[in-house]
Amino acid sequence: MSLFDWLPFRKKKAEKTQEDLAEIRRMFATRYKHFSLLIRANTATHELMAELEEALRGFQPYGMHYVRALCSRISESVYEMIGHLNKLDHGSYEKLYDQFSVIHSKISPHLESIHHAGEGELVLSLSEVGRDQADLCGPKMATLGEAGNELGLKIPAGFVVTTVSFHKFMEKDGLEEQVDRLIQTADPDDREAMFQVSSKIMQLIINSDLPDDVTAAILEAYDSLCADHGEVVNVAVRSSALGEDSEGAAFAGQYRSILNIDRSSLILACKEVMASKYSLQAMAYRINRGIRDEDVAMSVGCIMMVEAASGGVAYSRSPMNIRDENISVYSVWGLPKAVVDGAAEADEFMVSRTKPMQVIGRHIADKEDRYVCDIGEGVHCVRQVNGFRAAPSLTDDQAVNVARQAVRIEEHFGSAQDIEWAMTKDGDLYLLQCRPLMQLDDSPEVVLQNSSASIPVLSGGRTASPGVGVGPAFPVRKDADTLHFPDGGVLILRQALPSRAALLSRCSAVITEQGGIAGHLANVAREFGVPALFGLKGALSRFKEGRIITVDADGRSVYDGLIEELLKEKPRHRLMRGSAVQASLRKAARHIVRLNLTDPDSPKFRPSNCKTMHDIMRYCHEMSVREMFEFGTKKEFVQSASRQLICSVPKQFWVLNLGDGITPEGRKRNDRCVLLEHITSAPMLALWEGMQAVPWEGPPAVHTQGLLSVMFEATINPDLNTTSPSHFSQKNYFMISKRYCCLQSRFGFHFCGVEALIGDRVSENYASLQFKGGAANLERRILRAKFVGEILDEFDFRVRIREDNLNARLEGLEHASMERRLKILGYLITHTRQLDMIMTNEAEVEKYKKKFAEDFKLFPAVQ
Repeated sequence: MSLFDWLPFRKKKAEKTQEDLAEIRRMFATRYKHFSLLIRANTATHELMAELEEALRGFQPYGMHYVRALCSRISESVYEMIGHLNKLDHGSYEKLYDQFSVIHSKISPHLESIHHAGEGELVLSLSEVGRDQADLCGPKMATLGEAGNELGLKIPAGFVVTTVSFHKFMEKDGLEEQVDRLIQTADPDDREAMFQVSSKIMQLIINSDLPDDVTAAILEAYDSLCADHGEVVNVAVRSSALGEDSEGAAFAGQYRSILNIDRSSLILACKEVMASKYSLQAMAYRINRGIRDEDVAMSVGCIMMVEAASGGVAYSRSPMNIRDENISVYSVWGLPKAVVDGAAEADEFMVSRTKPMQVIGRHIADKEDRYVCDIGEGVHCVRQVNGFRAAPSLTDDQAVNVARQAVRIEEHFGSAQDIEWAMTKDGDLYLLQCRPLMQLDDSPEVVLQNSSASIPVLSGGRTASPGVGVGPAFPVRKDADTLHFPDGGVLILRQALPSRAALLSRCSAVITEQGGIAGHLANVAREFGVPALFGLKGALSRFKEGRIITVDADGRSVYDGLIEELLKEKPRHRLMRGSAVQASLRKAARHIVRLNLTDPDSPKFRPSNCKTMHDIMRYCHEMSVREMFEFGTKKEFVQSASRQLICSVPKQFWVLNLGDGITPEGRKRNDRCVLLEHITSAPMLALWEGMQAVPWEGPPAVHTQGLLSVMFEATINPDLNTTSPSHFSQKNYFMISKRYCCLQSRFGFHFCGVEALIGDRVSENYASLQFKGGAANLERRILRAKFVGEILDEFDFRVRIREDNLNARLEGLEHASMERRLKILGYLITHTRQLDMIMTNEAEVEKYKKKFAEDFKLFPAVQ
């Protein structure tokens, strides 16, 4: 009993009623809900910012509609984070709303519509279409128009029915609402139900009438096309949806194309192509790729049919090897439909890229059939004359011409291209379509052409920032290592820590063993243009300091020495560079992506210093973690709302369930206890395993000076009295959900707090430790904090120590790696108690280091 417990003015607190306890549990569960939603919004915003930074690079076309939509989604997500943070602590962060408004007012002027030819029009001539109209005409027609207008390539004359027309059509007579209702009735996993919904939606669209002004605009454009050519023409009606033919989401073959259509069938054909947005395969594709239905609008390209003597497809690079520079040309007699559909074997010509370009290999197929235009409408298949079946459908010169144009298109658009083409009997080459080539990016080994010595030392990982960098390898394991980082070095990390961004201005490249491409370090690497390869296992131990290496982030490989072939490669052409649309995005991005708040311990880390949306994100995330870490110690009666954990250890633990941390069976129990077998919290179970894996052997043998230190400390430190009302003497308790755990505990004479979140979203995962106190004097307590910090540093924690107070944090690891770290934390919590008493004895300290290292083998690393 403490001195004050018997005083008459010390009143005993009233017991809480069941209603009070229920309210406390509800309060904690509500806080956790807002915390989870904030973390989810933070992840979504990171992904949107990564998309914005990719757009700034300018390799793919886009328009102002896309820019406005992307910036709006980022603003909405950041605003959502502010709301959840304020609900965590009853409006304590209201000032963030004012700062948000200031930043938003600086972004808005740059998102105003840029007026260029055709913006907002129902139909555009293909001769007016280019990169800035991608959100009106879709990437397929935008890139086709760009290739014709900027590169001077022959493309069929035609026009585009824009997404403005599509939206007007879907809004007419409530068509969009009807479609949405049908989609919501179906289970995406029920293929039969999805087939029925798809059929209903497509039939609904085809049976609906286009708005009168849209119909008039389409027919007027067709009539003008005929007048320009002095004859009635037939057209190919092709899909050009937003997101189609873009890198990473080609939608190849998901939508409808209708060939050789005349005026009488044109309107119906346009509706059929629009309806194909809801084909079963297209809907399944969007679901599997996580693409929202509302983000896909369908424009329709109407281009003149080409009388093709031969046609086909060309790949400007190998789809199987990102470093294979040869061009493949596939060709058949007649229309290219047989190649595109994969309906027939095609001739294959391999053309070298080196000048003079020439055919270096060929395979001539037995081409039994060919597709030709019908006299009226449509196409049909005809049997080949025997003399043509085995004859090459292209001469070598023609194959080289196709390959040459494929290379020009690749250089202009900045990535490997998959092009569709047709050639007339007079040898005129027409480009029908071009799109980024989907290349296999998981090749186990990437070998540079014509260089037997260029075998990668390591391959794999993910491209976090593109490019090639060469320099001396420099592994950074601790903060002290950064002091010696050389200019032009290749930074090698175990984890993609945001704090390492300070070195990027001096880096030639970055390699990490762990980390996501949506994280802070990846964002800044892209902003600085530093090649970065993340998730490359074994890199930290593979490359010794000073070893010259070449990092090919695009090829996802690391080579020994200087590989000049990679450095000589031409940089990808930035298609959007110099465009008014990209200029608007760049100006807006200055107030979105830059990060000024980097040090959460700085006095400048406050709302008034948030200058960008990224700053507000950073502030919200940091404050939310602090709120969740601290709220258990700040709020009264937390113990009263908990259940005692029934376990085979002498120490009492209490559990506060925030929602789904206990099985339904365990929640049904009416007593104030919970069994360990009823706990479902992954982070708590990992911590518990670490705490119980090795029995504690008791306090270390204390020499005379250590014992005197403890005795003296006990006379002056009231926190060492277990009956003291100090905050260190509270019960040991867990606050848990299935993915979350917060442990507040006193072990021996030190206090520790652990918080962790583990889920399927790697970017959301984190673990924090707070460790303070001890039985010995301040010197020994400080030494113990450093002892623990050095161990945690080896396991990727960012460690901060102030006197005997240690704070450590880890984030961004996948599930199994996070669990392993939590087991190590649990072990340290149990086995470092009272070690402060022997911290001045070097031999004893070394003995415990070796014991800990041996015991850590119980928690093997994830392979």
